[in-house]
Amino acid sequence: MSEKPGAITAFARFVLCGGGVGIASSFAVTGLASWIPWFLANALIAVVSTLLSTELHARFTFGKGGRATWRQHTQSAGSAVAAYAVTCLAMFLLQQLVAAPGAMLEQVVYLSASALAGAARFAVLRLVVFARNRSRATTAARPVHTTVARHTTMARATTVARAAAPADRSALCRAA
Repeated sequence: MSEKPGAITAFARFVLCGGGVGIASSFAVTGLASWIPWFLANALIAVVSTLLSTELHARFTFGKGGRATWRQHTQSAGSAVAAYAVTCLAMFLLQQLVAAPGAMLEQVVYLSASALAGAARFAVLRLVVFARNRSRATTAARPVHTTVARHTTMARATTVARAAAPADRSALCRAA
C-alpha cells in the first residue's frame, strides 16, 4: 500500500484525474450521441466516468494503492450527484435572476459552481470516502474503552472493599 499524499498533492492529482476523465467524457458523449439520444449517452458516460474516476482516485489520487470498494464507489457516486445538483441549481438561479444571460456569464456561473462543487467533492472524498484507518481506529478504540470500563469497575470495588470493616472484606472477596 502506498503512502498517503499531502493535501496539495492529492488535490493536484484530483484535478488531473477528474479533469482528464471529464475531458474524455465530453468527447465520448459527443461520439455516442451520434448513435443514441444525447440524454442517454450523457447518462451512460456519467456512470462510466464516475466509476473510472473513483478507481483512479482510489489507486492514485488519495494513495490507497488498490481498487475502490463498492462502499467507496457508492459514496463517490453520491458526491458526484451532489456536485451535479449544485451546478444545476446555480444555472437555474442564473436563469431566474437574469432574463437573457450571455454565454460568458453562463460559463462564469457554471465554472464557478463546478469549482465550488469540485472542492467540496475533493474534501468529501479525502476526508470520508478514502480516509484511512477509519474502521481500524474504531475497532482499536473499543478494547481501550472496555479496559477503562473494567478498570473503573475494579477501582469502585477496591474503594468499597477499603471502606468495609476487616470482617466484611473477607465476605466481599468470597462474593467476588
